Amino acid sequence: MSSFSLCVYCGARPGTQPAYMATATELGTAIAAAGMRLVYGAGDVGLMGAVARAAQAGGGATFGVIPTHLMQIEVGKADLSTFVVTETMHERKKVMFMNADAVVVLPGGAGSLDEFFEALTWRQLGLHEKPIYLLNVDGYWDPLRALIDHIVAQGFADATLLDFMESVPDVDTLMARLG
Repeated sequence: MSSFSLCVYCGARPGTQPAYMATATELGTAIAAAGMRLVYGAGDVGLMGAVARAAQAGGGATFGVIPTHLMQIEVGKADLSTFVVTETMHERKKVMFMNADAVVVLPGGAGSLDEFFEALTWRQLGLHEKPIYLLNVDGYWDPLRALIDHIVAQGFADATLLDFMESVPDVDTLMARLG
């Protein structure tokens, strides 16, 4: 699947469960093995760093985007295939999204949710047709899925919103969907 770029949104922290880091590493390895390019937030910490290091170790191409104000906090990983420094978070998100063919969201915090909801909203508005996947490690995204179901049930979104994303339980399932 050469020239296919997968944007990975994920935490700049490792989280509390070992499965989160293990899955991030597994995903980075799978991206490289499939000949895909990793597009991500260019940090070398938390799940972000684990995905990138695994992709690099597998010989994969890496495209990282980081705003100047996060260079120290997220430990900007300048040894990537492509390393882009932006001035703002808005620019970061735009550059990441525009350089990807699909999006996957690993466990993460407010930043990952922001990225996910922006991509989902853009899809809802018809601005793109890129697939969006929630990599639901150990049920991490179950509460988010319940919230989105609630939003639809309460009439604040059309049921088609549910068609714009897919929850997958593991890396193998994700890669099969992308393949």
